[in-house]
Amino acid sequence: MKRHLAIAGLATLVALGAAAQGKGPGKDVYEKTCALCHGPGLAGAPKYGNKADWAARLKAGTAKLYTSALKGTANGMPGKGGNLALSDAEVKAAVDYLVASVGEAKAAAAPAPAKAVPAPTAAKAAPAPAAAAPVAVVPAPVAPPVPRAASAAPGAVATVDPNAFNRLLAAPGKRNAPPAEDGIHDAANPGTHALQPPLTALAGMPPLGAGNRVNWVSSLDGGKIRPRWDRDDATAAAVVMDLNIVREVKGSMPDVVYPHKQHTEWLDCSNCHPQIFIPQKGANQISMASIMLGQKCGVCHGKVAFPVSECRLCHSKKKDAAPAAALAGAKP
Repeated sequence: MKRHLAIAGLATLVALGAAAQGKGPGKDVYEKTCALCHGPGLAGAPKYGNKADWAARLKAGTAKLYTSALKGTANGMPGKGGNLALSDAEVKAAVDYLVASVGEAKAAAAPAPAKAVPAPTAAKAAPAPAAAAPVAVVPAPVAPPVPRAASAAPGAVATVDPNAFNRLLAAPGKRNAPPAEDGIHDAANPGTHALQPPLTALAGMPPLGAGNRVNWVSSLDGGKIRPRWDRDDATAAAVVMDLNIVREVKGSMPDVVYPHKQHTEWLDCSNCHPQIFIPQKGANQISMASIMLGQKCGVCHGKVAFPVSECRLCHSKKKDAAPAAALAGAKP
């Protein structure tokens, strides 16, 4: 029995070692889907190979990591990293690859049970509490932030940035909070309490599973709302441009479609051009990294428009299969 356990443990370590060297099946999935956020640590994502970032997550167990990767997290990570074409096995392989990147920490912990087998078990049990003693000291540095948080609470409203990235990705119980509780308005101002609560104002609007849970495009199309185009002239009509811009995307994600129509029904061209987007083909370098840093599309999305967790609202055009068919036809 012990021999079987030893073989199983050795196989696990070999698998982790192979993954760490780039031989694991999750490497390709990581590089194509996960590296964008987990490489630089965007939006709080634990960085590849950073033991400190992964320590608490590893303690929670691999099963929880699998669940988070498959279903997404409240911090903004979409299920399967936004690549729904991935199988569950591929996603789990990518998780294993990320865990293997900090495998040294796990490898150090693994020999502990193995050392319990020899006769000097009782003798080596004494050092174990000694090793545990420093661990007990770890909570001590954690204590100072607690008073800080308490002392910072009264002035929290003043320190909150209302345009912070993805403020629309609130926990389910905190979505569309009353103005006095949303962290944006001044709760000490009596006028804040006179404002209509969003849940009341948005009742009856077409739903959307993102942001403030309202499908604003459908609301506009259905006449639920009528944006005012001119401050002085209530009869002024919007100058609408019906033009779709398609941006090809590398990898397995569908291409991005930018619809001018839905945007110009709300906004004048000068809102975006030329300060955010240069109106010239090839002049705008757009990436998920820049968007998540609040640039380009991120100037609005995640702040006053639906957050970037809703991948398929932008990545809506399937890849053109023509090249593949042409290659297939070219074969002898």
